[in-house]
Amino acid sequence: MERHRVAAPPVELKDQEPPAIVESGEHRQSENHEETPGSVAPSASCQLPGPFSSLDSSIETLKKKAQELIENINESRQKDHALMTNFRDSLKMKVSDLTEKLEERMYQVYSHHSKIIQERLQEFTQKMAKINHLEMELKQVCQTVETVYKDLCVQSEVPTCEEQNYKDGEC
Repeated sequence: MERHRVAAPPVELKDQEPPAIVESGEHRQSENHEETPGSVAPSASCQLPGPFSSLDSSIETLKKKAQELIENINESRQKDHALMTNFRDSLKMKVSDLTEKLEERMYQVYSHHSKIIQERLQEFTQKMAKINHLEMELKQVCQTVETVYKDLCVQSEVPTCEEQNYKDGEC
C-alpha cells in the first residue's frame, strides 16, 4: 500500500475571528502543540504566521490582563493595609482619649469621696474628743460619789456624842 501525498493550498484565517478562549491559555497551548508538531511555545522569540499569531496575541492579552488583575489585587491589599493601619491608629487615639477621660473622672470621684471621708473623720475626731471629755467628767463624778460614800460610811461608824454618852452610861 502506497500513500500518495496531495498538496493542499495553505489556509489563512485573516478574515475570521480568533477562536474564543474559554478556558485558560495553557489548555489552548496544549491543543496547538498537538495539532502542529514542531511548533514553538508562544513564549519563544519566534512568532509563527497564520492562526497562531492571533492565538499568541490572545495569550499575550490574557497575560497582560492577569498581570493587571494581580496589580489591582496588590493595590487593593495595600489600600486595605493602609486603611487598617489608619483605623488602628484612630482606634488607639480614641481609646487613649477615653482612658484619659475615665482617669479624670475617677480622680474626681476619688476627690469627692476623700472630702466626704475627711468630713466624717473630722466629725469622728470631734465625737471622740467629746467622749474623752465626758469620760473624764464621769470619772470625776465617780470619785466624788466614792468620796461622799466613804465619808458617809466613816460617819456612820463614828458614834455621835449622844451615842457615845449612852454607851458610856451603860458601863
